[in-house]
This record gives sequence, structure tokens and C-alpha cells, in this order.
Amino acid sequence: MNERTPQGGASSDAGSYEIRLSGQLDARWAAWFDGMTVSAGDGTTVISGPIADQAALHGVLQRVRDLGLPLISVERLERGAHSPLTTDLEPQGDQSR
Repeated sequence: MNERTPQGGASSDAGSYEIRLSGQLDARWAAWFDGMTVSAGDGTTVISGPIADQAALHGVLQRVRDLGLPLISVERLERGAHSPLTTDLEPQGDQSR
């Protein structure tokens, strides 16, 4: 399903994404992810950078699947935003703890 602009044309799906995985990969994996930034710490890996369109995003997600590491989140970043490594990953359910 394509997003449409008010004028009826297809909008650009290009954007920057942050993909968070459980487990650690080192920066050498950046080449396998088409030069995206790969950073690890605290038991997780963040793969971030520009992705041309939805087809390219699905390609990256297939590579993540092939690694066998659990996927934690996929987030499209706002324009001009830098990779926010402080994303709250806590469940958004009952917060009365």
C-alpha cells in the first residue's frame, strides 16, 4: 500500500531508520548492511542510516532475519534526527510499578 500525497502522487518512502536487535554485532557488519551504521552496547545492536524505500527496508529486515538475532524495534527517524540510543524499550502497559 503506497502513501499518497494530497495531489495524488506517491510520497517518497526514503528515510532514516533505526533497527534495534537483541545481541551484539560489531562494526564490521556495516558492509553487509549497505554501509549503515552498526553500533553495539548493553546487549543490543543498533543498525541505523538512510534507506531508499520500503523494498530496501524489507531487504534489510531479511538480512536481520538471516542473522537469527531477535528484532526489538524498527523506527523511522524524523528528518534531521540522529540515532537516538536512548529509545524507551519498556512496555507501554501498566506503569504503576
